[in-house]
Amino acid sequence: MTKTPELSVEEEFVLQPLNKSALKPILNAFNEDPESAYAALPWLDKNKEIRQQIRDMLFDVESQVNSDEIHFWSIVQRQDNQFVGLIGLGDELQLLHSSYNLGYWVRAEYRRQKITIRCVNAIFSWLSSRSNFFRIEITVHPHNEAGLATAASVCHAWDGESVEEFIGIEIGNRTVPHRIHIIDINRGGDS
Repeated sequence: MTKTPELSVEEEFVLQPLNKSALKPILNAFNEDPESAYAALPWLDKNKEIRQQIRDMLFDVESQVNSDEIHFWSIVQRQDNQFVGLIGLGDELQLLHSSYNLGYWVRAEYRRQKITIRCVNAIFSWLSSRSNFFRIEITVHPHNEAGLATAASVCHAWDGESVEEFIGIEIGNRTVPHRIHIIDINRGGDS
């Protein structure tokens, strides 16, 4: 089993394995911009208490920290230990041979600074250092222009591709069409 590592993101940020100590910073960030949190974390139910949902998510993530089935991190500014957002490799997969889906959420004041792509580069470099083949999915709602631009940047940097067809994803008892992007890491010659 491979434990979720702490990763450096250049000199400015660090990716710390997500655990229950992130509850307060996540809730503070949620309260700053609830709508972006609901968009980035579509499993959040607006009709249920947010604190408990986040606490449950943190418990689930922390209980799987050694499983290699998921990897989630807090994005933290190195200089002042400020919580910047979340990024992770989850197991909510749409395609048969995928390893992880990539999800991320960056606080409003840190957006438009290419933080997500810099964090993705650190995570994908870590995956590249391992011998396994990984297929990563990025699913984005087709009206989320910033999300589509980020997915396109990741695909460009890591030789990924966008699937032409929309993929229906169940969110809140509705099927919502999404664009899916695929990045293969350590594909090898004949994989």
